[in-house]
Amino acid sequence: MDLNLLHLFVAVAETGSFTEAALRLGLPKSSVSRGLVRLEDSLGTQLLHRTTRRVSLSTAGLALYERTASLLASLSNAVGTLPERTEEPSGELRLTAPHDLGVTLLPEVIARFVARYPQVRIDCRLTNRSVDMVAEGFDIALRASGTKLPDSSLRMRRLGAIDVQLFASPSYLARRGVPRATEDLAAHDLVAFRGLKHLGALGLSEKHAHVLADDMLFLREAAKAGAGIALLPSFLALADVTSGQLVRVMPRYTLSTTSLTMLHPRAQHVPRKVSAFRDFLIDFLQARPLSAPPSPS
Repeated sequence: MDLNLLHLFVAVAETGSFTEAALRLGLPKSSVSRGLVRLEDSLGTQLLHRTTRRVSLSTAGLALYERTASLLASLSNAVGTLPERTEEPSGELRLTAPHDLGVTLLPEVIARFVARYPQVRIDCRLTNRSVDMVAEGFDIALRASGTKLPDSSLRMRRLGAIDVQLFASPSYLARRGVPRATEDLAAHDLVAFRGLKHLGALGLSEKHAHVLADDMLFLREAAKAGAGIALLPSFLALADVTSGQLVRVMPRYTLSTTSLTMLHPRAQHVPRKVSAFRDFLIDFLQARPLSAPPSPS
């Protein structure tokens, strides 16, 4: 059954006129008339009684109208109110990010984004596990990763650099002294992420760490409390460097840099909510870089 023909039929039934139905639908009167003939032929029954003055429904036509008019109206409404059918981004945006990145970066970003685009609803999942975006229905994933695309079904956009740097509290440095070179670090208490490869760049290993943990936010708080010199992504320490609770150690020394990337499933048409969030986040990060400013030497 051609739904377009049913729409023609309903318009004629409600207006009682081929001319009025054509005006309602924005079609030539001849197209409406031919469409109704095709519908009657396909159903094998007469739906309309036609005279020179008016059009009325047959018994079969009345039955068809009563059974389809409300359904067609509901269908049209459902399609017309689908998210993304207007220029304004809308609908639910499912977003995932690592816990530390999400807690530090996303609250302000999301608050500003939904204020600009109130028709978008955010479902944010913070987890350090590698999610299957397609299988789990995520629109966007933020990751601190290299340049290799993890899955050919995804698109990746690099958003900025993430530097891993050395930080400590003023109280720790006053107590233990300030290292001036990487060779001095072996004599200090180190606070490091378990499995982080950057210790090797310092000529050290996990056995040199005084505190090991699997949560960057915990390591940041431990460093602020004076536990030692922490290896942290610079964006995690930005606010604490500004407030003076943390100090850059060897401020000109930066360990290997990784990237903040945004992943989203490949699609012929990227949803407006996805492209809007991508562009919004890029603008936000340009105004507020992820790198912490150097502390005075």
